[in-house]
Amino acid sequence: MNPKRGEVWRADLDPARGSEQGKRRPVIVLSQPPTGRPTVRLCVPVMNAKPEHGALFWCVSLEPDAGSGLTKSSTVDAAQARALDFVRFEARLGNLAPDELELITSAVCLSIGRQPAPLPQPAPSPTKPTP
Repeated sequence: MNPKRGEVWRADLDPARGSEQGKRRPVIVLSQPPTGRPTVRLCVPVMNAKPEHGALFWCVSLEPDAGSGLTKSSTVDAAQARALDFVRFEARLGNLAPDELELITSAVCLSIGRQPAPLPQPAPSPTKPTP
């Protein structure tokens, strides 16, 4: 088992403490292997979407997609990012699209008081000479 950045996994987040997300639920892997210890990955939990999540800068909406393995409208809670040991990972569900992963990464940065890195801009296309 080697969870990679951008993958969606079902993980067992119990036991949870206080207001941490718990239960078995999807998580998004944010870190590149390895992160300090090779059996730990930084992840964010996925929860059921609610209308009030749209107003929260640390929440990112995801729609169901065969590629990600998510089956219903969901929200990623970037403020709940945490390291998970491999023993918590149960099954790989899929991969996120790169633009979704960048939105989540930006939300994590904002939730810890950092500005996200600017996204790379595509190179301008060469202009065609006029005849």
